Amino acid sequence: MHRCNNALIALLLAASALLLQAQAAPSPAPAAGTQAKPAPSLTQDTDPVRSPDVTPPSAPGGVIRKEGEGYLLHTDVEEVVLNATVLNGTQLVENLTKDDFTVFEDGVKQTLLSFQHTDLPVSIGLVIDNSGSMYRKRPSVNKSALDLILASNPQDEAFVVNFSDEAFIDADFTSDPKKLREGLSHIESRGATALYDAVVASADKLVADAKRPKQVLVVITDGDDNASSLNLEQTIHRVQQLSGPEIYTIGLLFGDEMSRAEVRHARRALEMLSEETGGMAFFPKSIEEVDQIAAEVARDIRSQYTLGYRSTKPTTVPGFRKVEVTAEAKGLGKLTVRTRTGYFPVVRTVKQAELQK
Repeated sequence: MHRCNNALIALLLAASALLLQAQAAPSPAPAAGTQAKPAPSLTQDTDPVRSPDVTPPSAPGGVIRKEGEGYLLHTDVEEVVLNATVLNGTQLVENLTKDDFTVFEDGVKQTLLSFQHTDLPVSIGLVIDNSGSMYRKRPSVNKSALDLILASNPQDEAFVVNFSDEAFIDADFTSDPKKLREGLSHIESRGATALYDAVVASADKLVADAKRPKQVLVVITDGDDNASSLNLEQTIHRVQQLSGPEIYTIGLLFGDEMSRAEVRHARRALEMLSEETGGMAFFPKSIEEVDQIAAEVARDIRSQYTLGYRSTKPTTVPGFRKVEVTAEAKGLGKLTVRTRTGYFPVVRTVKQAELQK
């Protein structure tokens, strides 16, 4: 089986772990019942990859300051962008206007600068469990994952990550269903479940290489994480640092492979990954329900509102920013808005060498 991208995944994971260790706050404690493992080391003899934290800004501006022997460009993130799904009960609401929304950051009302409700093209990462317990489920899962892509915007791009105790990119970004089908067909179904490491590596890849600003991860697994170097809290923290993708999770937690306690722990982990990033968690009762869920995920992604605002706080003020979005409209009852719970402000630093490219 071709594994040329194993080095890329390993390097992304290691870079993510180093960034997490560099945070001023102490590392969060492992989730109950788990034991944090040492951060993965860099793979030898690999080509360097572009870090998402030194990507040149897409918009001009910023301040150039001399530091040491060179110059660095410091730019503030100009706009906070939120993708929001609005529900009236269980029904999607798709006829709201900009004035129907209110956005709060750390309890302070923000001024909306941009508003869209169109089927924007999306960059999607399909992150599929390839551990031993998935062997009988993979044919149905592969069909559903491909159907999700086919039901989405034709301008979407997607990549496939198959993971067990390691994660591999088996199809890089493409809009070609044939290439995605080939990537999904790389089934080994062996080993343990390093879910959190696969999520972080996939989120890093989206930020580094995706062509679409709207980004989503669709994670399908049938078990609890038992092999990652990162824990759940670190994983969520990293995705929030990236102002990263919405994560839709599909937990195939039926059957007799897991105890009730393991099912509860796995379910809560998948719910947290989705809730904190603005996605949604699904728990089918049988493999036959996965195709319907995939169609629902595709519909949810295509029905979202995109809201943008400039924070009233400068980016030089560190720490997590809690975000809340509400919506009200005449003739409708209490509306529920689903979006990410917040973000970490980022001041991007670009080396002079990057500026000259």
